[in-house]
Amino acid sequence: MTSVNPSIDRPYDPSRVGDDLRASVDASFPRIVEQLSSLVAIQGIAWDAFDAHELDRSAEAVAALIRGVGIDDVRILRVDNDGTPGGPAVVARRAAAVGQPTVLLYAHHDVQPPGDPALWDSEPFVATERNGRLYGRGAADDKAGIMAHIGAFGALTEVLGDAFGVGVTLFIEGEEEAGSPTFRSFLETYRDDLQADVIVVADSSNWKVGVPALTTSLRGLVDGTIEVQVLDHAVHSGMFGGPVLDAPTLLSRLIATLHDDAGDVAIAGLHGGDHATVDYDEDDFRADASVLDGVRLVGTGSIASRLWHKPALSIIGMDIPSVALSSNTLLPRARAKFSLRLAPGQDPRAAMDAVRSHVAAHAPFGARVTFTPGETGSPFRTDTTEPASRLALSALEEAWGVRPVEAGMGGSIPFIADLTELFPSAQILITGVEDPDSRAHSANESLHLDEFRKAVLAEAILLARINDGGLTRG
Repeated sequence: MTSVNPSIDRPYDPSRVGDDLRASVDASFPRIVEQLSSLVAIQGIAWDAFDAHELDRSAEAVAALIRGVGIDDVRILRVDNDGTPGGPAVVARRAAAVGQPTVLLYAHHDVQPPGDPALWDSEPFVATERNGRLYGRGAADDKAGIMAHIGAFGALTEVLGDAFGVGVTLFIEGEEEAGSPTFRSFLETYRDDLQADVIVVADSSNWKVGVPALTTSLRGLVDGTIEVQVLDHAVHSGMFGGPVLDAPTLLSRLIATLHDDAGDVAIAGLHGGDHATVDYDEDDFRADASVLDGVRLVGTGSIASRLWHKPALSIIGMDIPSVALSSNTLLPRARAKFSLRLAPGQDPRAAMDAVRSHVAAHAPFGARVTFTPGETGSPFRTDTTEPASRLALSALEEAWGVRPVEAGMGGSIPFIADLTELFPSAQILITGVEDPDSRAHSANESLHLDEFRKAVLAEAILLARINDGGLTRG
């Protein structure tokens, strides 16, 4: 490769590429943050209750930024979901040179609703810098992921010039926070356009400020509702209470069977293990999770394994009267929604069947129990022996100057299963721009700017190493 680097006016030298990319990212970083701030100002929310025009504006703004780094093939696409148009996705393509692989860079431009504005210390849709962090809805999740891709691509084209031959496809989804309802059909419709050798999903978190992470496993997810009915209709608690218990009490007794005395999930047929190679310090976890003083942690095994490699079940909603609307009656029915995170390797269908069987076997006092299954999502595990994973870990170490953590993530990214199924030969990397204090989805969401700079650099280094044949070297 002898192409001249247009920014430094000398031949491209692979041995210097890390230093040259660092200089390029540093020089362009104020502009990258300014562009990120402009995206934060757009209230693109893919929920029916919000203005769909703002979501279109968001897609158009992302498309314009991508064109600004030299990619001309940029389209805004969507597919229908039972006759209803899905969220607008931006797909941009730069063809690979002969013999070079293609990398798909994924992020999403839609954001969560802001919630109660009184809980924010600054306006949620005005990017505000304080103490080295940029605050605003979407500043971290996931508009920073978009700008990591754009910033890395810009640095590569500046430093490598014509020597940059890797094909790059940007896929910026527009409905992730609404559950990606058309994601599968979108992949099927535009499968040829999205084919890639490596897929980089920039929608996760680093270990902590100063220590990067490659997300190597995700828990799966199943959810559903459990309804307990004991009476045909409500009756006076004084006249009939005693021989029969109300539905909320019986539902509570059923819910209590879902965990054992240590706090581990007690549903037969679910598996997990204590497999984490690093641990999560308890004091750090308590601070990151805002656990109150005096509240004991539950479960067995290391904290990291409890988060990444074991099932976790939560009750996330209940249908019973509020205290303000309560009366002295025995309630005939009560309903709860559960959310169950699955260990890597767990079959979601088998997990759903296990919950169904447990609920049926633990119906309290013969109460009528109705189980209604909900959504499912498969877990994921990265093969860290694959070349792309090794290159990503090396790039993270070069950008941060410390060894990265191979971290699991307690949450789920259900669409990863669709990517692995439809693109079985692609190596999938899950990277991130967040840290434990980013507070994605919450008030005062923020992005640590120096960590963001390193994330842009790490992705640029990764793509440069792929460009130099890193996927084919043993």
